[in-house]
Amino acid sequence: MSLKLKIVSPEKIEYLGFADRVLVPGTAGKFEILINHAPIISSLEQGDVEFSYQGEVKKLHIQGGFVEVQKNEVCLCVEMQ
Repeated sequence: MSLKLKIVSPEKIEYLGFADRVLVPGTAGKFEILINHAPIISSLEQGDVEFSYQGEVKKLHIQGGFVEVQKNEVCLCVEMQ
């Protein structure tokens, strides 16, 4: 089982696919989203979003935004540089 991950910016869909884990720069500190994470909506600050799927790790630098987690679906609405 994996997370459905969607990362969107005003310009385009930055990523659409799956992830085993997602690490985000929350305004109260970094936190990790794993499978079966509790529902949450949180603001994000400048930093790196790091996600991995089947051992492949990807990073995306953001200026800020929001994340919503619900039923193993993670949606990030972000500002890019």
